[in-house]
Amino acid sequence: MSKICEICGKKPVAGRSIVRHGIPKKKGGIGLNITGINARRFMPNLQRVHAVLPNGSKKHIQVCTRCIRSGKVTKA
Repeated sequence: MSKICEICGKKPVAGRSIVRHGIPKKKGGIGLNITGINARRFMPNLQRVHAVLPNGSKKHIQVCTRCIRSGKVTKA
């Protein structure tokens, strides 16, 4: 089962998590140093809901929470 919203098509996005150590120059330190960069993925918040489709049938679909809150999905 893929991590894609069936309404808006929202899917995972690639990014990085950056680890910094040290004291900032603003606070009197020597500055922040990057000590590690790891690849990560930002996942959409998908929920499996029982929804009514436009043709009138009912089906379980994977939908992001933004589509549920904005009313793009009518729950069965």
